[in-house]
Amino acid sequence: MSDPNAHDRKDPEALALSALGWILSDPDRAERLLTLTGLTPQVLRDGLGSRDVQAAVLEFLANHEPDLVLAADALNVTPQDLVAAHEGLIR
Repeated sequence: MSDPNAHDRKDPEALALSALGWILSDPDRAERLLTLTGLTPQVLRDGLGSRDVQAAVLEFLANHEPDLVLAADALNVTPQDLVAAHEGLIR
C-alpha cells in the first residue's frame, strides 16, 4: 500500500515547514536556528510561505549533519530528500 503522505514529503515547501516544526520542538535547536540564520521569531511567523525562509530552514539542517540525520528520521525522509528540497527552493 502506498504512503498517502509520500507526495508531501517530496514537496520542498511542505518538507521545509515540517522541518521547521521539528526544529522548533527543541528550544536549544530553535535558538541555534535563530542565531545561525539571523532569522527572528517574527520573520519566521511572517515568512512561513516565503521560499527564502523555507530555504534558510533547510540550509540550517544541511549545514549540521547530526540535525539533518535526526530531522530526516523524524520526518520519515532521507537526508538527501531534505537537501534536494533545499536545492528546489533556491532555484
